[in-house]
Amino acid sequence: MRSLYVVTHPEATHHVERVVGGWHDSELTLAGARAAEAIATALRDRIPDGADVELYTSDLKRTHQTAVVVGDRLGVEPSPDRRLRQKSYGEAEGRPHEWLDERFVPPPAVGERLEHDEGVPGAETKGACARRVYAAMEEILASDCAHQIVVTHGMAMSYVITSWIAMPLESLAYVSFRAPAGSITELREDYFHNRQVVRLGDTGHLAP
Repeated sequence: MRSLYVVTHPEATHHVERVVGGWHDSELTLAGARAAEAIATALRDRIPDGADVELYTSDLKRTHQTAVVVGDRLGVEPSPDRRLRQKSYGEAEGRPHEWLDERFVPPPAVGERLEHDEGVPGAETKGACARRVYAAMEEILASDCAHQIVVTHGMAMSYVITSWIAMPLESLAYVSFRAPAGSITELREDYFHNRQVVRLGDTGHLAP
């Protein structure tokens, strides 16, 4: 039996500044910091007292700040891993969204999508992002800890889920799970090692 909680970091400065995130190292806003406390409370309520917990996080500030709050509540140190970062947008990072919109080349409806060049120098492809998240998840899932938490980003969250259900990398061309900032996705493995998606993008813990 295992539960894996996937947290998407709450509001960060790049959200309110309307600039491209990716590897741009933005920080939590005051609202984001309050949301991180709510996330920590929700996880404390779901995980039994005294249970062993492993906490993994992207190494970017906004996710690491979230993980520190969660870790303080649960009494566990976060383990940063750069492989859990958001997709890199190369030269677009930290620039206004309009800059990216003017240059972005969307992937085709059919044909090569995983390694599609989106027209932005230095940006990762979808496939490159997925491969590094899968590599991180292979190590995370090798542990036998019954309660694990991964703090990451919107697009990376999709690949945490697909790795959880053992979807082959070559099948990811059309995959996109959507979850709001500050959400918790709950994944569970049962006695027969079937892996379930119990809740996707839950925000019930956040103030209206």
